[in-house]
Amino acid sequence: MICGIGVDMVTVSDMERRVARMSPGALARMFTPAEIEASLARGNRRAEYLATRFAAKEAVFKSLAPSLPAGTLDLRRIEVLNRADGSPYANAEEPSLAAAMQKAGVAHVHLSITTEGDFACAFAVAEK
Repeated sequence: MICGIGVDMVTVSDMERRVARMSPGALARMFTPAEIEASLARGNRRAEYLATRFAAKEAVFKSLAPSLPAGTLDLRRIEVLNRADGSPYANAEEPSLAAAMQKAGVAHVHLSITTEGDFACAFAVAEK
């Protein structure tokens, strides 16, 4: 049963400007070490990768928020990675996301990410 949906869109060029101004510490507060490492492997598409991760974090957060008390989940701790086949997923092994999912009664979060031109968009569905 679907218990929440979330969608978000980020402008890649805005992310590129933000990343250029961010210190490594500020970047580490927004993205997990695994996300930062994966972004570095993208070369000149790093900002696009980080934009998709940020949009996905927002979408996952929005899909869970209706089932949680305010302040339960920090969207910055949501980790979005890729499976071997390239498909994205919210890492439910990350402790704060796992705890939030359990509290919300969510068994799985389905995630889709796309880019088109300067836009990165993500859609998440929380399922009981």
